Amino acid sequence: MPERIQQRRTGGWRKPENTVSVARPSRWGNPFRITPSGLTDFPWQVRSPTVDHLLGLHDTERSAREHVVELFEMHVGPMGSFEYDDETLAKLRHDLGGKNLMCFCPLDQPCHADVLLELANGGTSHAVP
Repeated sequence: MPERIQQRRTGGWRKPENTVSVARPSRWGNPFRITPSGLTDFPWQVRSPTVDHLLGLHDTERSAREHVVELFEMHVGPMGSFEYDDETLAKLRHDLGGKNLMCFCPLDQPCHADVLLELANGGTSHAVP
């Protein structure tokens, strides 16, 4: 079963076989970022108390990382952007299906690669608990 690999920049580290990087700036990178202050930064630069509340960003019990993964899932889900239409989903499955996915996120924390692993291997995306 494909798994998530933590990408490293340390000397001597090599990407494992059958592994694809989904970190930014790759085609499959998460467009949602965590700012140095820990707040979610939207690619379209829209922030308001209403948007924050609807997306659960007022919830201090959840990490900024959980929020950006959930935003990514919403982005690729049925209500998501045109980038993940049927043709793009087919491309995602062709490019990433059956492969390990690599990102810089720590393995013990949520990552958008988890959503991509699910989608690439025939599943449907799922929200971060």
